[in-house]
Amino acid sequence: MRINFFFIFSVPVLESNVRMSSSIQIKPKTAIQKSKPSSTLPCSPEPSIKLQPKPSDKLNPKTIDPFGDHSRAPSAFAAIYAKGGIPCRLMHGAVKHRLQWECLPETVPFDPLLITLAEGLRETKHPYTFVSKEGFKELLMLEDATGKAVPLLPRLVPVLKAALAHSDDEVFERGLDALVQLSAVVGSSLNDHLKLLLTNLSRRLMDKKFKEKITVALQKLEQYGGKVS
Repeated sequence: MRINFFFIFSVPVLESNVRMSSSIQIKPKTAIQKSKPSSTLPCSPEPSIKLQPKPSDKLNPKTIDPFGDHSRAPSAFAAIYAKGGIPCRLMHGAVKHRLQWECLPETVPFDPLLITLAEGLRETKHPYTFVSKEGFKELLMLEDATGKAVPLLPRLVPVLKAALAHSDDEVFERGLDALVQLSAVVGSSLNDHLKLLLTNLSRRLMDKKFKEKITVALQKLEQYGGKVS
């Protein structure tokens, strides 16, 4: 806050004192002109006062943060989905949801879509969770799925392993279901890759809520894999 000082000079009415009074007024004016440049210096106290935090900032810290969630980079699956790289979308139904394909699933190349959907199994947000799980399942239900999926096993198994090692229970369950579905399609071709997955399954087997489901999954893997020659 600037404090202005006003100087009042009483000027006599006599003409003889007019010149003297005017000479007296010139001196304060000159002093004021010299003092003005000091207020525009970089070390002026005004900027430091403006940079001090407001009391409301302490009472309501980060109440409005428009860059909070949006600053986070989306996952690879979410980015591909947003760009239209996954040719199916979630359709909300009265009873249950379903996928709507933009083209016939038979015409969709498994490479890289099946791998991309497998990566989406690690998603934890809607609609990515449903699209990845249902899309992976529907591709493996195609008649020629075996011939298309077997060559992708070296790339699919590490992705499924990441889902089985995820700390989220729902992600683990989606990964386990996808593994059983894949085993039913590729059969014994998956046997050589199972040793990479059994470690994650054995860890979860100690959990009571997954013990029965994992046991059933292991029985199906043995059934679909057949006898190892």
